Amino acid sequence: MSRADQLFKSMCRTILEEGYSSEGQQVRARWADGAPAHTIKTFGVVNRYDLSAEFPALTLRPTALKSAFDQILWIWQKKSNNIKDLGSRIWDEWADEKGSIGKAYGYQLGVRYRFPHGEMDQVDNVLWQLKNTPYSRRIMTNIYNFNDLMEMGLEPCAYSMTFNVTGDRLNGILHQRSQDILAANNWNVVQYSLLLMMFAQVSGLKPGELVHVIADAHIYDRHVPLIRELLERPEFPAPKVTLNPDIRDFYQFTVQDLKVENYETNPQIRDIPIAI
Repeated sequence: MSRADQLFKSMCRTILEEGYSSEGQQVRARWADGAPAHTIKTFGVVNRYDLSAEFPALTLRPTALKSAFDQILWIWQKKSNNIKDLGSRIWDEWADEKGSIGKAYGYQLGVRYRFPHGEMDQVDNVLWQLKNTPYSRRIMTNIYNFNDLMEMGLEPCAYSMTFNVTGDRLNGILHQRSQDILAANNWNVVQYSLLLMMFAQVSGLKPGELVHVIADAHIYDRHVPLIRELLERPEFPAPKVTLNPDIRDFYQFTVQDLKVENYETNPQIRDIPIAI
């Protein structure tokens, strides 16, 4: 059975049984009807996914893997902050009339910095280090730029990746300040698993482990019944997910280079309410 399902169920049970409720407190987030969006949360969740063993897609409900791949390419490859460059509509709530989310996500990865080996952006710096200094302990990115927060449509939730090579395997730690567990947990897990797979392939390495660190892992009040239903669902084996092996340049990957096989899942949950 899928290890991702087991980790997800364990995390959700811990939040529901031991988490802290925001009921009675003032909260920023609101539902579409204006009601406060309260949460049950756990601080400091750490989940580990071994990509050499399986691809960590949930089978409790389907994750749109190609849409997730499209979004990670939008942020890391296109370095775009405009939803018109994205295939899905999931960022529409945070975009302005021109489609921009401001100086957030892809914009930050496209900013150029001076490094000892030349001037380049954060993505190109990671790719350079993986090929030239793979055992460095300084291979990382950070898009939580305090100088630009007031010009962001949304402050980054998943904000930092640290890469580490052990032997011939590329590992990564994803740091996330906040996560809506029902709506976004597996979405982010598969996105950054795919990113690790791409970086490993173009650097002559093998995918290793993704460690996901979540500071505030929360379940919204209106999501609790949906989570409880997911906890009762059966689990299926993880799908087989591969990339086009001919691609050796990160900037050449497209959504068509993602191959998903044997992805058996439970039914999708429709119309999940999203707090804004």
